This record gives sequence, structure tokens and C-alpha cells, in this order.
Amino acid sequence: MALVRNTHERVVAAPTEVLGELLAGLGGDRDRLWPNPAWEPMRLDRPLAVGADGGHGPIRYHVVEYEPGRRARFAFRPESGFDGFHEFTVEALPDGGTVLRHHAEAVPLGPTRLVWPLVIRPLHDALVEDLLDNAEHAATGRRPDPRPRSPWVRLLRGASPPRVRARPVPEAARLARTAFEQEEASDAFSVDLRPGTSTDPQEWADAVFRDPPRWVLALLLLREALVGLVGIERAGRGAFDTIASRPGELLLGTDSGHLDFRVSVLAGEGEVTLTTVVRLHNRRGRLYWAVVRPLHPFVVRAMIRRAANRLAERAWAARSGSPTR
Repeated sequence: MALVRNTHERVVAAPTEVLGELLAGLGGDRDRLWPNPAWEPMRLDRPLAVGADGGHGPIRYHVVEYEPGRRARFAFRPESGFDGFHEFTVEALPDGGTVLRHHAEAVPLGPTRLVWPLVIRPLHDALVEDLLDNAEHAATGRRPDPRPRSPWVRLLRGASPPRVRARPVPEAARLARTAFEQEEASDAFSVDLRPGTSTDPQEWADAVFRDPPRWVLALLLLREALVGLVGIERAGRGAFDTIASRPGELLLGTDSGHLDFRVSVLAGEGEVTLTTVVRLHNRRGRLYWAVVRPLHPFVVRAMIRRAANRLAERAWAARSGSPTR
């Protein structure tokens, strides 16, 4: 494939010094330019300067040119699948406004030749437009006009959700660890907290359990319809009520004749972890858990992913002044 050129720009009614200050924070802990937390965060290993190394998601690059307040150029690393660069420039206008521009020139390598037009470019275009919205709002306080994402971009983002990791039950999940004197099963799954996403365990619990994916909701409704046939109580609306809390952790759950379960929502240290502990009472409980247990990891992963995306979009809307999409 030939050289790819891609340019996005926005005229912002603010002086260059304001946009230059936003550019200077790029990739840092207080980055106000990158569209966090709606997208994978951009991370650099040091403040923006020649030699700073990092990237966002699988796209890796390092700073090769930097003019403070004016321009920053990043060269792609080969593992990103591109040979070339991308850069931000800040250009003053005669009327006192500023043009903020993002420009990329690169040759896609190997499989990226196919992936670029179908996947990477639509996502890249949506990300940069969100970044420009963010810059305009941060520099002027003006809410940008809404730019709904295309159905294709929404589909692509749904197919590449945040990675959820299985892990041992964390030591910090004290409510989960002390829920039962004896437990028959436990597991834990974590997702990284994107910068700017809520760290309130109650918000995460509501997002996870009050708004699950549709296929998970269908399974829960099927479960409610079938369990009565084998003498197991229906869970009802209170199955995921909060029963205990402490700073950074929430405990939900219910007791039934066949088993008791608890779910801990632990937020902190850059991640959110859901821990499930189960205590079985009898033969019905053991049979029920044997059926449910193989599905349990898939259900929990899907619920955490959806919650992470929903809370990230909510935080992005509040930060940028744009409506959720």
C-alpha cells in the first residue's frame, strides 16, 4: 500500500498559549488533551520531550521532534505496523484564534495494509475528532456540537472492549475474604481504570448489575423461570443489594436455601475487581453450582466490560461537554 496521509484540524477560539499548554501535558498524569477515558489512554514514560516513549493500546511510538507550545512529532515503532509518524501542531491565526491539527503520514506494514482501511482508520478518525472536541471544550468552555459515532465505529468499539483479567482474590478485598467462615468457591476478575473513570464502588456495582448486557439479562430471566421447577428460590430484585461497605469496597449478595453468595466490588490501585465467594448448603446447591460455574466467568467478564465502557462514556461526556453516544 502507498503512503497514507490523514489530517484532522479544528479552529479553536483561544490563543495559542492555551492550546500549547494542553499539548505540553500530552501523555502525562494530568493530560487534558487526550480523550480520556472514552479511549485507551495515551501514556508516555516521561513528560513530553524528545525521546519520550509510549503509545496508546497497541500503537507504539516515541517523540522525535518537539517545539514546546507549537509541535510534537511521534515516530511509529515497527511493532505498531506502520513506518512513518504522526504529529500535533498548534498554529496561530490573525484573529487571535488557533488551529489545532493532527497529521499522520505512514506506510502500513504487513497485515496492517488490510486492517488500516477497515478497522484502524475509522477508529483513528473517531478518536482524533473526540480529541479535538476535548481541546475545544478545555480551551473555551464551549460545548462542541455532538458528532454521533457511525454504526461501524460503535460495532468496532464493542468488539474490542477493555481486557478483563482473571486473578487471585486480592488481599484488599477484605469484605469478600471475611464474608464466610468457610467457602466452596471463589474467583476474581479485574479491569484497568482508565484515567477519569469513576472510582466509586457503588457506581460500578450499579453499572455491572443494574444494566447487564442483553444476553446476560436473558440468561438471568431464563434462570428465574427454571429454578422454581427444581425447588430453588427465585433471586428476585434484591439479589444484588448492598449488604456491607467500607472505603473503596462494596459487598453485595443474598442467602438462599441452596447456597449463599457474596460479590465484592473493589475500586482502587488503578483497577476495579469483582470477587465472588460462594457457600453451598446442600445437594441442590452443589448441582446448581455445577451447572452455573462454567458460565460464570463469561457472564462476569461481559458485565464488567459493559460497565467499564458505560462509565468511561459517562465520564467522557461530563469532561468534554458532549452527550453520551
